[in-house]
Amino acid sequence: MKRFYRRAAALALSSLFFASTAFASVTGTRFHSGSEHDRIVFDLDAAGQCKSTLSADGRTLTLTLPKAAARLSKSAVHGKRIESVAYAPSANSLQVTIRLAPGMRYEVKELKAPLRIFVDVKEAGKKAPAAKTPKPITKPAEKPAQTTPATANDEGEVIFAPGLVEKKLVYKDASGKQISAWILTADHTKYRLDLALAGGKVPGTATVSKISDDRNAAAAINASYFSTTGELIGITKIDGRIAGTTYFTRSAMGLREDGSTVFGTISYNGTVTMVGKTLGVSGVDAERGENGVVLYNKLYGKTTGTNEYGMEYTVENGKVTDIQTNNSPIPAGGVVVSVHGTAKDAYSAVRVGDPVTINQDIGDEWQDIPTIIGVGPRLVENGAVHVTADEEEFPSDIRVGRAPRSAVGVTKTGDYILAVADGRQSHSAGLTLAAWAELLKNQGAYNAINLDGGGSSELVIGGDIQNSPSDGHERRVGDAIVVLPR
Repeated sequence: MKRFYRRAAALALSSLFFASTAFASVTGTRFHSGSEHDRIVFDLDAAGQCKSTLSADGRTLTLTLPKAAARLSKSAVHGKRIESVAYAPSANSLQVTIRLAPGMRYEVKELKAPLRIFVDVKEAGKKAPAAKTPKPITKPAEKPAQTTPATANDEGEVIFAPGLVEKKLVYKDASGKQISAWILTADHTKYRLDLALAGGKVPGTATVSKISDDRNAAAAINASYFSTTGELIGITKIDGRIAGTTYFTRSAMGLREDGSTVFGTISYNGTVTMVGKTLGVSGVDAERGENGVVLYNKLYGKTTGTNEYGMEYTVENGKVTDIQTNNSPIPAGGVVVSVHGTAKDAYSAVRVGDPVTINQDIGDEWQDIPTIIGVGPRLVENGAVHVTADEEEFPSDIRVGRAPRSAVGVTKTGDYILAVADGRQSHSAGLTLAAWAELLKNQGAYNAINLDGGGSSELVIGGDIQNSPSDGHERRVGDAIVVLPR
């Protein structure tokens, strides 16, 4: 991770270089304007050279980047801190000229997984954080903007913003193994949690930092177990819609509308009734299997993407509105019932206009909760260590031995805890589930559940990766829990 700061009023014709690789290209740009800064992001396909210069009047920032891809995707820039952006591609480089509003300073940062370069433009009169200190958190646009550099309190905790505090733990456990862990606590009166899908849909994958960037989150942590395609494994509910299932009864955390949490176990039982025949649902927003019934809703995207060997019934307002063999459009307010094999035969008499009853039972205590993160096992229950890996039938790669770990929980007063522990590396051996639960309890968790771990374990605060993912780079995941200002 590299971080650089420049003040527009003080620097003229200053320059900055990153390490170069001959064949890097800029593949796309993204822009965001928040209460603290305007940000332009340049996505790269390989590590490349970046040079920046600032004009004598401190108003024109020129970046020389690797060459542009043949069809460079460029975002429109409309921000109060940037007056204009111009792109001038050549055979070997891309020159970007950014005209700053008066009284601005800029920051350039490189992230390596995925490769990208940030340019943040901020008010020069506000104090910049010291080098290698994570940046302040963007406050909601409707509140007065305040820049609060990350500072350390008397307990060695890092305060990123009022109500957002991180503690890093480095210690040797009873067996003499070194452990590194990060515990983030977010004041529930100042922040709320949400579950964000990679790319905004299932299936899909993206890095935790990308998901955090997309939501302009104060912090983010990897969440659900997922398949290689990005389909979520575990009962997942977003904005009142089911987005993933499992056959097992497993631990989950629910988020009510007011931000309060629910912890417990959850199971899924779905059925579809058409032409007097009721069949069980084998999956939601998942690949259709042999002889199965799968429901697709708008969280899956625009179409089902299925092959021609099944049959699909578009259902809106309790009736079949369309019938196709495959790749059906998914209605915004309805679902597509996709069937194959014996299920297809059972519903062969269904016609447009026929009534449909779809029941998705997840238990009365969960039914009205809009957001549910089905993961597990449970780690802490009502202030006591309670690891439920065996009864929830987790496989041995999760249940047994040391590994990188991630978890989400709450304190007794309802503040949120996001935590990761590195593993499989020289600086941190990883933790067993029992040791992980004990650590979380000792750090104030009153209730906590385990999240996906291994190479997925990652904590991002203010856009910066805090830990060292065991893959050596960020892994693309299916979703992330994001911390958002209230």
